[in-house]
Amino acid sequence: MDKKPVIIGISGASGSALAHAAVERILALEWPVIATISPAARMVWRGEMAESFGEAIERWTDTGLFTTYPIGDLAAPIASGTYPVHGMAIVPCSMGTAAAIATGLSDNLMRRAADVALKERNPLVIIPRETPMNAIHLENLAKIARLGATILPPHPAFYLNPQTTADTIDFITHRLLLSLGLTATLPARLQYKPEEEN
Repeated sequence: MDKKPVIIGISGASGSALAHAAVERILALEWPVIATISPAARMVWRGEMAESFGEAIERWTDTGLFTTYPIGDLAAPIASGTYPVHGMAIVPCSMGTAAAIATGLSDNLMRRAADVALKERNPLVIIPRETPMNAIHLENLAKIARLGATILPPHPAFYLNPQTTADTIDFITHRLLLSLGLTATLPARLQYKPEEEN
């Protein structure tokens, strides 16, 4: 199977662990990843993660399946609709990034790649991080959804009785893989099992 790369955009919202888990899981499937990360995301990463972003980049690059481009590199291949990719996820997605995508503002590589995903009708998954959300946030996310993207809020699956933050990250990451079409089903442990009626 020809595995076209998955683009991962990491914007400046809280939730670096979600981005980390997404890249780890996609690489574990031996699927190539192309990443771009905003300066604000690097700042958030430093405050939230034990492993530095540089260390993660080096480790992922050693797999031979990982490439990264600077956020300002609008000459990068993922800025063009002629470059074949499987899809894209922005994880986490700040409300500023969501607003730019909703209005077609392609002023950096992440936003341009998202714009390309929409125009080429490739899978685009947005994992928004903000709470509470105001009407502007909701309207922007609704607009992105109407354009064909999947909005995947990182909410716990309470029916699975998660015990740790890692449980929720695991669930969201697998939902991301499913939304991107990288897997056909959720693992059995993450599937809802209604109690049998008496």
